[in-house]
Parts: sequence; structure tokens; C-alpha cells
Amino acid sequence: MSIDPAANIHPTAFVEPGAVLGPGVSVGAFSLIGPEVTLGAGVDVRSHNVVTGKTTIGAETVIFPFCSIGEIPQDKKFGGEKTSLVIGARNRIREHVTMNTGTAQGGGETVLGDDGLYMAGCHIAHDCRIGNRVIVVNQSAIAGHCQIEDDVIVGGLSGVHQWVRIGQGAIIGALSMVTNDVVPYGLVAGPRAELDGLNLVGLKRKGVARSDIQALRVALLTLKQGEGTFLERAKRLGDESDSEYVQRMVSFITGASDRNFLVPK
Repeated sequence: MSIDPAANIHPTAFVEPGAVLGPGVSVGAFSLIGPEVTLGAGVDVRSHNVVTGKTTIGAETVIFPFCSIGEIPQDKKFGGEKTSLVIGARNRIREHVTMNTGTAQGGGETVLGDDGLYMAGCHIAHDCRIGNRVIVVNQSAIAGHCQIEDDVIVGGLSGVHQWVRIGQGAIIGALSMVTNDVVPYGLVAGPRAELDGLNLVGLKRKGVARSDIQALRVALLTLKQGEGTFLERAKRLGDESDSEYVQRMVSFITGASDRNFLVPK
């Protein structure tokens, strides 16, 4: 066990031998820190939490009460192999959140980036790869092997099916069931999720130039109405557009995936 002298551990908390706690770490009342857990500088684990498994948590992340972080996957194929969970810096993990380690079949690692907000009751399953500044709203579930890129918002009470990819800057409306890949900057809505346009609010908030937004509008129309297959249209866009945002969309579409795409209505 390695506990920095500047760490603050409540008398009722239990830190198992082998855990590593950096400077300024705080562990609240009745929380459990497992033997293979590493907490970076300034991590704040509040009361009534379980942080276990081979779990690494980046600096200044805050875990609010009643979370289960680093437990084994909810996957029948899991055979007790040693897998891990890596959480980046400055995340806010709200009450009753669950995050699982990976599986051998999925690469053995669940990875979350920096500066995310994981709101009450949401679930991050095994082998997910989640980027920076991602928001997952209350009671939403991200199934195994999903890839969620930077700046994505997943609305409340939504579900993302296993192996789905969600591109950078996309937004998923509340009460959506996402079963296919979502292009970058897409706006998804509806109980059986449909691509309903662009995340214009997110693009404008990030100061994206009007010319790039217009290029994305044209790209979405081309994907909807152009000649050839969806993939052929995307490749043609890559040849025709010089917008970096459109090129990012094209690269995402032409990348490796096990699923089809949500397409414009």
C-alpha cells in the first residue's frame, strides 16, 4: 500500500493493502478502495462508494456517493481474467454510477477520457472507449465495446447498443435507443433513434465557422440524397470538400465498424 501523507481518509473508510493514493486524495465515510486501485492527485471519493478492480483514476476526479467503479463486467463470457478500467482527469461521476472493467475478448480495458460528466445512475459497460468532455445524462446506459468520441452528449434515459460508435460532437436526444453508428456532429432523436440533422447548438457554442457549418449541411444532404451507396457518397464527399469538419465525418464513416449508420431522414 502507498498512501501519500497528504491523503485524507475517513476513519470508517477501508483502503485495502496494495492501493495507491496520491497527494490530496480524499476518501469519504464508509467507502472501500480495492487493492489494485490507483487514485491520482486530488481525487475525491465521497462517502459510500466502492472503487475496486484494477482501476486507475486521474487527478481531481470526483466520485459522488453510492457509485460502483471497477467491478467485473456484466458479461457471461467473462471468466475472471485480469482486466482494467482507466478513468482520466477531472471527471465528475455522480451518484449511483456504475463503470466496469474490460473483457479479454474486447481488449481487456475500459477507457474514459478527461473532463467528463457522468450523471446520476448512468452505466458504462466493459471495453468502452470514451473520449474527452463527454456528458452521459441520468439513467443512460452505454453497452459493451462502444466508442464515443470527444464532446458527445448522450441524453437522459437513453441506451447505446453494444459496438456502436458515436462521432465527435454528436448529441443523442433523451429517451433514444441508438442501435447504429452516429456520424460526427449529428443530432439523433426519437425512441428508435434517427439522425435528425446536425448538432447546430454544439457547433455554434464551439465557435465553428459558418462556412464549415454550411459544408456539414451540404454533406448531410449528399449522404441522404446522392447517387450510389451511403459509403460511396461519403467517399465522394471526401474528394470534393476541403472542410476539416466534413473530412472528419468522412473518415469516421469510412473507418472500421461492425454496424450500419443512422442516416438522415
